[in-house]
Amino acid sequence: MSTIKNWMKDAANILFDDSKNDLRALPKTVRLQILLVLSFIWTTVFSLYVFSYTTFAFGWAGLYVAHVGLIFAVYMTFKQFHKAEERSSSVFETKNFDPFKIMVIVFVIVFIFVFSKGIEVLTSPNPSSYSIPYDGPSKSVFEKWLPFSKDK
Repeated sequence: MSTIKNWMKDAANILFDDSKNDLRALPKTVRLQILLVLSFIWTTVFSLYVFSYTTFAFGWAGLYVAHVGLIFAVYMTFKQFHKAEERSSSVFETKNFDPFKIMVIVFVIVFIFVFSKGIEVLTSPNPSSYSIPYDGPSKSVFEKWLPFSKDK
């Protein structure tokens, strides 16, 4: 269990720790821009692969907003853990219930719920789809046109 924990810590450090990141010489804004451009690229590739032409714009926009939100949420969470580790005091002891921390936690929980619900909708078959048999139109084209013609 500790090896998985250490692996996850190392993976997060590669992306978000300023002293261990390969992009550490760049300004923070440039690093954030690189992450956003990468999320743009991967969102576009995934959207082209998964969505049809009619749903591409909404699917892409939803995925991109989700990627940006996830990047900010993970970054802020990781920074908060680093700050908490340095201070080493519990929120419950200090009674410092920061609204931003609460909103980040709520955002992550809502994001996980929405993402899991979206995957559930995409992967679950719809049993009521096409349950009404369709035998074609009740009138032919000529029967529909007849009331509007001069030859009644």
